[in-house]
Amino acid sequence: MKSGFFITFEGIEGCGKSTQLKLTARWLEEHSYAVCCTREPGGTDIGSHIRKLLLSENSNGLAPLSEAFLYMADRFQHIQDVIRPALGQGQIVLCDRYHDSTIAYQGYARKIPLDLLDAIWNRSGAALEPDLTILLDLDPAEGIERSLKKLAAQQVDESRFEKEALQFHMDVRNGFLILAKQSPHRIRIVNAEGSIDSVHGQLIELLKEWLKEAGQ
Repeated sequence: MKSGFFITFEGIEGCGKSTQLKLTARWLEEHSYAVCCTREPGGTDIGSHIRKLLLSENSNGLAPLSEAFLYMADRFQHIQDVIRPALGQGQIVLCDRYHDSTIAYQGYARKIPLDLLDAIWNRSGAALEPDLTILLDLDPAEGIERSLKKLAAQQVDESRFEKEALQFHMDVRNGFLILAKQSPHRIRIVNAEGSIDSVHGQLIELLKEWLKEAGQ
């Protein structure tokens, strides 16, 4: 059995994380890896209820700290119920958003002190760092336009963040880029401006190199 790895997909709204995660999962399965695809928020039964509260347009009054704590509650449940068990079975876990999103959105954009978020995470006893994070980088204006079109087509009530001011999304992007500079060994940036196929090509070349480095 090939070893399990934890790979997260990050980026602003509309950057193509979900699409690229699915394509990556297909590629890995074609190369004989066991894959577990999941997401945050909502990767567990409990998390699905938290997701509705966090992403619905009807939750506009949610305080920044409440928002952050709900995301982290979802994450700790997710680690316990899904991520650690899958890794223990030797699977490659692909996760659509993870802790970097909390730092970027609630830390850099909502202005919650980073040391508070770090303290909760690091002292929890449950924190788990990804082996690799793929950051899909995109201009925020383009990302919001893409995301709103997708949500409208799917008729899904998950547009609370899309309705934020453009500056909010610029702060989120900046937060992700700062995190990438701080952890270049873990966070690899992929330009998400091109077509789905061109972005996928970039991502797979990156993944091939990373798997080779990891002895896989």
